[in-house]
Amino acid sequence: MSRIGNKPVSVPSGVDVKIDGTTVTIKGPKGTITKTFAKDMLISFENNQIVVKRPSDEANHKALHGLTRTLIANMVEGVTNGYSKSLDIEGVGYRAAKQGTNLVMNLGFSHQVIVPETNGIKIDVPTPNKIIISGIDKEAVGQFAAEVREKKPPEPYKGKGIRYTGEYIIRKEGKAGKGKK
Repeated sequence: MSRIGNKPVSVPSGVDVKIDGTTVTIKGPKGTITKTFAKDMLISFENNQIVVKRPSDEANHKALHGLTRTLIANMVEGVTNGYSKSLDIEGVGYRAAKQGTNLVMNLGFSHQVIVPETNGIKIDVPTPNKIIISGIDKEAVGQFAAEVREKKPPEPYKGKGIRYTGEYIIRKEGKAGKGKK
């Protein structure tokens, strides 16, 4: 029995929900998200709550039940509050700046790394070593943050690179300690 799937998703005031079969459109103060879910799931809107039901107790239906409910809850949260990921840049001379809609980063390469904003994603650079990525789609925000981090992931010896705020990097010891012949 899916405990998560059985919970109804409460819809706050100011959020409009439109369900067409398995396509759910949610419109709120921050924007609109539309997603299509598995055709087996039964999605309904009753008493300011979205309810997801499954047709049978097969393992596949149980898994889709909880997943569908969680994705719908993330959509409601996204259009009301939004999502954001924060990245830190660490290293001498490593910095970021916003030029127009592009994120321009100096990451120790011979060239600047330029990442353009995509639809639904907003980039903010409050300080040269901090990047904040925000949007209404949790999946898109996480994917974009991962792509920015991929440009220069933190290395284990000095910890230089781009990391999520609060991420712990396991450090390695260098070559020191080798005896001379």
